[in-house]
Amino acid sequence: MENGMRIFLVDDDEDDRKLFFEAVKQYDESIECVSASNGQDALAYLKKENNPIPDFIFLDLRMPGLSGQKCLEEIKKDARLAPVPVIVYTTSREVDESIKLKKLGAVHFMSKPDSPDDIYYMVSVVLGEKWN
Repeated sequence: MENGMRIFLVDDDEDDRKLFFEAVKQYDESIECVSASNGQDALAYLKKENNPIPDFIFLDLRMPGLSGQKCLEEIKKDARLAPVPVIVYTTSREVDESIKLKKLGAVHFMSKPDSPDDIYYMVSVVLGEKWN
Protein backbone atom coordinates (compact mmCIF):
# COMPACT_ATOMS: atom_id res chain seq x y z
CA MET A 1 0.00 0.00 0.00
CA GLU A 2 1.37 3.41 -0.89
CA ASN A 3 2.30 5.83 1.81
CA GLY A 4 0.01 8.77 2.18
CA MET A 5 -3.26 6.95 1.49
CA ARG A 6 -6.21 8.65 3.14
CA ILE A 7 -9.68 7.25 3.79
CA PHE A 8 -12.62 9.45 4.72
CA LEU A 9 -15.50 7.73 6.53
CA VAL A 10 -18.89 9.38 6.94
CA ASP A 11 -20.97 7.51 9.52
CA ASP A 12 -23.17 8.71 12.35
CA ASP A 13 -22.46 5.61 14.48
CA GLU A 14 -19.34 6.11 16.62
CA ASP A 15 -18.92 2.36 17.28
CA ASP A 16 -19.09 1.61 13.55
CA ARG A 17 -16.44 4.27 12.87
CA LYS A 18 -14.17 2.78 15.51
CA LEU A 19 -14.53 -0.78 14.17
CA PHE A 20 -13.97 0.40 10.62
CA PHE A 21 -10.79 2.29 11.51
CA GLU A 22 -9.46 -0.67 13.51
CA ALA A 23 -9.95 -2.86 10.42
CA VAL A 24 -8.18 -0.31 8.20
CA LYS A 25 -5.21 -0.11 10.60
CA GLN A 26 -5.07 -3.89 10.74
CA TYR A 27 -4.91 -3.92 6.94
CA ASP A 28 -2.26 -1.18 6.74
CA GLU A 29 -1.14 1.02 9.64
CA SER A 30 0.13 3.73 7.30
CA ILE A 31 -3.35 4.64 6.03
CA GLU A 32 -4.65 7.90 7.45
CA CYS A 33 -8.26 7.73 8.59
CA VAL A 34 -10.46 10.82 8.80
CA SER A 35 -14.15 10.87 9.62
CA ALA A 36 -17.31 12.92 9.90
CA SER A 37 -20.42 11.95 11.83
CA ASN A 38 -22.90 13.42 9.36
CA GLY A 39 -23.29 14.55 5.77
CA GLN A 40 -23.12 18.28 6.52
CA ASP A 41 -19.80 17.98 8.37
CA ALA A 42 -18.47 15.68 5.64
CA LEU A 43 -19.17 18.19 2.89
CA ALA A 44 -17.76 21.06 4.94
CA TYR A 45 -14.52 19.10 5.44
CA LEU A 46 -14.28 17.85 1.86
CA LYS A 47 -14.93 21.27 0.29
CA LYS A 48 -12.35 23.05 2.44
CA GLU A 49 -9.52 23.82 0.02
CA ASN A 50 -6.67 23.21 2.47
CA ASN A 51 -7.89 19.71 3.47
CA PRO A 52 -6.30 16.97 1.37
CA ILE A 53 -8.61 15.04 -0.93
CA PRO A 54 -9.08 11.47 0.31
CA ASP A 55 -8.25 8.45 -1.82
CA PHE A 56 -11.54 6.78 -0.87
CA ILE A 57 -14.79 7.92 0.73
CA PHE A 58 -16.89 5.39 2.64
CA LEU A 59 -20.36 6.81 3.06
CA ASP A 60 -23.15 5.64 5.34
CA LEU A 61 -26.53 5.94 3.68
CA ARG A 62 -28.83 6.34 6.68
CA MET A 63 -27.83 9.43 8.64
CA PRO A 64 -29.84 12.16 10.28
CA GLY A 65 -29.88 15.50 8.49
CA LEU A 66 -28.22 15.26 5.10
CA SER A 67 -28.61 11.67 3.87
CA GLY A 68 -25.82 9.64 2.35
CA GLN A 69 -27.52 9.87 -1.04
CA LYS A 70 -27.66 13.67 -0.92
CA CYS A 71 -24.05 13.76 0.27
CA LEU A 72 -23.03 11.52 -2.66
CA GLU A 73 -24.86 13.80 -5.09
CA GLU A 74 -23.02 16.85 -3.73
CA ILE A 75 -19.64 15.08 -3.86
CA LYS A 76 -20.15 14.10 -7.49
CA LYS A 77 -21.18 17.68 -8.45
CA ASP A 78 -17.83 19.02 -7.21
CA ALA A 79 -15.15 18.74 -9.93
CA ARG A 80 -12.41 18.47 -7.30
CA LEU A 81 -14.14 15.58 -5.47
CA ALA A 82 -15.94 13.79 -8.31
CA PRO A 83 -13.01 11.48 -9.19
CA VAL A 84 -12.77 10.09 -5.63
CA PRO A 85 -14.21 6.55 -5.41
CA VAL A 86 -17.24 6.60 -3.09
CA ILE A 87 -18.23 3.34 -1.43
CA VAL A 88 -21.69 3.33 0.11
CA TYR A 89 -21.26 1.55 3.44
CA THR A 90 -24.64 0.94 5.02
CA THR A 91 -27.05 -1.37 6.83
CA SER A 92 -29.34 -1.28 3.79
CA ARG A 93 -29.56 -4.38 1.65
CA GLU A 94 -31.95 -2.95 -0.96
CA VAL A 95 -30.95 -3.94 -4.50
CA ASP A 96 -32.92 -1.12 -6.15
CA GLU A 97 -31.23 1.37 -3.86
CA SER A 98 -27.77 0.04 -4.75
CA ILE A 99 -28.54 0.37 -8.47
CA LYS A 100 -29.73 3.96 -7.98
CA LEU A 101 -26.63 4.90 -5.96
CA LYS A 102 -24.29 3.41 -8.54
CA LYS A 103 -26.03 5.52 -11.19
CA LEU A 104 -25.34 8.56 -8.97
CA GLY A 105 -21.63 7.73 -8.94
CA ALA A 106 -20.98 5.26 -6.11
CA VAL A 107 -18.42 2.63 -7.13
CA HIS A 108 -19.58 0.03 -4.59
CA PHE A 109 -22.58 -0.58 -2.38
CA MET A 110 -21.61 -2.64 0.66
CA SER A 111 -23.75 -3.77 3.54
CA LYS A 112 -22.09 -3.15 6.89
CA PRO A 113 -20.59 -6.40 8.13
CA ASP A 114 -21.55 -7.75 11.53
CA SER A 115 -18.10 -8.71 12.79
CA PRO A 116 -14.67 -7.05 12.90
CA ASP A 117 -13.23 -9.88 10.75
CA ASP A 118 -15.85 -9.22 8.09
CA ILE A 119 -15.09 -5.49 8.17
CA TYR A 120 -11.39 -6.29 7.71
CA TYR A 121 -12.24 -8.51 4.74
CA MET A 122 -14.42 -5.81 3.16
CA VAL A 123 -11.73 -3.15 3.63
CA SER A 124 -9.03 -5.42 2.20
CA VAL A 125 -11.14 -6.20 -0.88
CA VAL A 126 -11.87 -2.54 -1.63
CA LEU A 127 -8.35 -1.28 -0.94
CA GLY A 128 -6.80 -4.21 -2.81
CA GLU A 129 -8.67 -3.42 -6.05
CA LYS A 130 -6.89 -1.74 -8.93
CA TRP A 131 -8.26 1.80 -9.34
CA ASN A 132 -7.74 4.10 -12.31
